[in-house]
Amino acid sequence: MDGADLCFEIVKRADAGFVYSEAVASHYMRQILEALRYCHDNNIIHRDVKPHCVLLASKENSAPVKLGGFGVAIQLGESGLVAGGRVGTPHFMAPEVVKREPYGKPVDVWGCGVILFILLSGCLPFYGTKERLFEGIIKGKYKMNPRQWSHISESAKDLVRRMLMLDPAERITVYEALNHPWLKERDRYAYKIHLPETVEQLRKFNARRKLKNKVKVLRRAGAVSQVLDSLEEIHALTDCSEKDLDFLHSVFQDQHLHTLLDLYDKINTKSSPQIRNPPSDAVQRAKEVLEEISCYPENNDAKELKRILTQPHFMALLQTHDVVAHEVYSDEALRVTPPPTSPYLNGDSPESANGDMDMENVTRVRLVQFQKNTDEPMGITLKMNELNHCIVARIMHGGMIHRQGTLHVGDEIREINGISVANQTVEQLQKMLREMRGSITFKIVPSYRTQSSSCERDSPSTSRQSPANGHSSTNNSVSDLPSTTQPKGRQIYVRAQFEYDPAKDDLIPCKEAGIRFRVGDIIQIISKDDHNWWQGKLENSKNGTAGLIPSPELQEWRVACIAMEKTKQEQQASCTWFGKKKKQYKDKYLAKHNAVFDQLDLVTYEEVVKLTAFKRKTLVLLGAHGVGRRHIKNTLITKHPDRFAYPIPHTTRPPKKDEENGKNYYFVSHDQMMQDISNNEYLEYGSHEDAMYGTKLETIRKIHEQGLIAILDVEPQVMPSQPWHPVVLPAC
Repeated sequence: MDGADLCFEIVKRADAGFVYSEAVASHYMRQILEALRYCHDNNIIHRDVKPHCVLLASKENSAPVKLGGFGVAIQLGESGLVAGGRVGTPHFMAPEVVKREPYGKPVDVWGCGVILFILLSGCLPFYGTKERLFEGIIKGKYKMNPRQWSHISESAKDLVRRMLMLDPAERITVYEALNHPWLKERDRYAYKIHLPETVEQLRKFNARRKLKNKVKVLRRAGAVSQVLDSLEEIHALTDCSEKDLDFLHSVFQDQHLHTLLDLYDKINTKSSPQIRNPPSDAVQRAKEVLEEISCYPENNDAKELKRILTQPHFMALLQTHDVVAHEVYSDEALRVTPPPTSPYLNGDSPESANGDMDMENVTRVRLVQFQKNTDEPMGITLKMNELNHCIVARIMHGGMIHRQGTLHVGDEIREINGISVANQTVEQLQKMLREMRGSITFKIVPSYRTQSSSCERDSPSTSRQSPANGHSSTNNSVSDLPSTTQPKGRQIYVRAQFEYDPAKDDLIPCKEAGIRFRVGDIIQIISKDDHNWWQGKLENSKNGTAGLIPSPELQEWRVACIAMEKTKQEQQASCTWFGKKKKQYKDKYLAKHNAVFDQLDLVTYEEVVKLTAFKRKTLVLLGAHGVGRRHIKNTLITKHPDRFAYPIPHTTRPPKKDEENGKNYYFVSHDQMMQDISNNEYLEYGSHEDAMYGTKLETIRKIHEQGLIAILDVEPQVMPSQPWHPVVLPAC
């Protein structure tokens, strides 16, 4: 098999721009279970089901999954059980195998449950050194990290739990798993949103596997087992060598380092108690002193004091003192750090014998300042969280804040130019920001979440332009669009399939941040962090700032709601005296209609690729009969004879009077044409009135040799059999 390990292939395809979602995981898991069902039908148990054994048949995107690694497989006897013993890979062993109890087919279901856990979260459910690992498996305690599992459906979680049941008798069978709704009705129960966190964890999972294999090669190393045990205890890898890891381990175990870190934490968080707030009128007091000593012009001490108080550096120091006293310690200042409870300047209080401080109540804030002297929007949207705190919801790519890098998504805003944001609505704050000019200061609580990268990667070498509109359509649907994090040089473009006006949209968070577009407009996707609102910008637009556009999921939901409302109104309008019987008939129709409607894929965006300008050799016109293909062909050749030509067909009918060979037709014998057809020298052929007609590939090549574009008017069935890349224009 040419295909790679499934986990490696998932990460590889995600880096190439493909979506990895629950639906994809469900597709893979169903194939694995189908393979196990065949084994169980023949009383064979695998006993070592793990990602290493799950391979793709080929490198094609649609390649099926194959199950291998049958080295420890065994055929069951009449009892359906195997004598106890630990067989297989420790992380994927079932509890009955770990406890050395007799086991049967349920052990394979447990292994599939571990694989499904990995496919949905990117992590192992049980980890650690052998004894700790086996203890966790026997207890059956695993944790679903909300960072990955909050985006997973309850149906998928239910299947995982039923596969990882401790009791083999209560564990779901392969046949029951295949009938689970998450697998049997994938389109209904499996989410189709991309799982970037899962892909990132899978990347780390693959890296750990690679490192373990490299360590196992070092057979002469005395500490191989210890290194392997250490790898089982960590969730992330470092790029350090083995010597560096040993050195870091000894450093972090040093007690002197622990003491210094504790001291640093205390110094950094413990503040001195304030008996009273410091005064903020030092400058004014200095002026009063200067007025007092002006009465003693001859006194040397007065002269010395006047010289000190009038020095620029000392005056700046007094001004700084007043600013700090007012902005930080005054009663009007926003209190973000709780006042110290200890009355002691140094040492510990009697109530705190160990000297530890309560660090949970400390909130770190910072001031962010920038200039706004134009009408350009700041490029941010705000929201209120469940605690009614003002949070930065999104940052528009290319906007003022994005260029300066002063704020990040998730930052909590406490003040704007000294004005508290408490008890104010988002609309009031947005209006305040639009009207502000000059220096603007934010007091924020920074967010420490990892910032996702943009979908945009600058790479001039990959920019290509086509002759028509500069974009070539791909076969990917909008649900296959890449994730937020893209490989270098990858840019995402889509063609809009619907019209949108943010001014008429009541759902958009900020109408000013929306982008208006029409059907056919090319949009570059910048960010897909928000599930409902993507960031993008119109291609060839002078404005470099991104705006909000509805995601495909939101637009499909909107269209579905409109259709449901329209159907509801039609039902209400159709009520008559005899509506009871008619309503029953209409409901049956609507149920059938809605079932068909649910299966339709609403086209919202079509992914396109930017191409360079180059001359095409062939133009193919596709369409039903009678839609005007011949008219288009004749018009192009008549108006541009120096660019287009039509290949002259071959025929077996005898030439008519005044017909010349090679002008309208090439006349050949029936035997010669049949021989050429058997040699695959014809693009298409057919018969009419006892004569055969066809387009020969040689005539098309002659047109190419003349530097012209060949126009083909062929049946659509011909296209898949040809290895060309023509411009295809649907005539409709």
